[in-house]
Amino acid sequence: MAHGPEPGTTINTGEPTVPRQAATVIVLRGGGERLEVLMVRRTPKARFMGGAWVFPGGAVDAHEGEGDASHRAAAVREVHEEAGIALPDPAALVPFARWITPPEITVRFDTYFFLAAAPDGQEAQPDGQEIVDARWFEPARALSGHEAGELLMVFPTIKNLEAIARFASAGELLAWAAARDVKPVQPRVIGTGAAARIVIDD
Repeated sequence: MAHGPEPGTTINTGEPTVPRQAATVIVLRGGGERLEVLMVRRTPKARFMGGAWVFPGGAVDAHEGEGDASHRAAAVREVHEEAGIALPDPAALVPFARWITPPEITVRFDTYFFLAAAPDGQEAQPDGQEIVDARWFEPARALSGHEAGELLMVFPTIKNLEAIARFASAGELLAWAAARDVKPVQPRVIGTGAAARIVIDD
């Protein structure tokens, strides 16, 4: 599986940079009956991944510490800041994936993806600055929107949506994720210039 580099990325020709710690939440709704995921659209004005549809998330702040607790704290904070949803318990987040930006890319992140059921009665509200839209999608609908050129997405988002789309309900996905160990995915870059592609070994 290959995909072009994320919008705004640059290729690093020197020593690899140290990845910055980050956290992302795939907020789910549907219970035992269906599966929808919350996706937010980054402002097109952003230099990095401008206009892309992503899951809410961002870098860990220094005051949030280190290790698992820091990723959970950052995850909850980012969902509230970007989408206006207050997740009640960082400890309830379910680890789902971990992606490390290829060493050939200048700006790198070591991103932990978590799953969380959407709290009852809360509606997503984009912050209007960094995030300009927020919508619920069935995973297959989001993927078809990307393939049709309607929704700009980056490689990790696409691959995580493909993994999620195998499940019939939010409850089924949460139960599966709670019983597995997460191993890091470390893509690599092949080619140079306009021909550069990010690949993973499926």
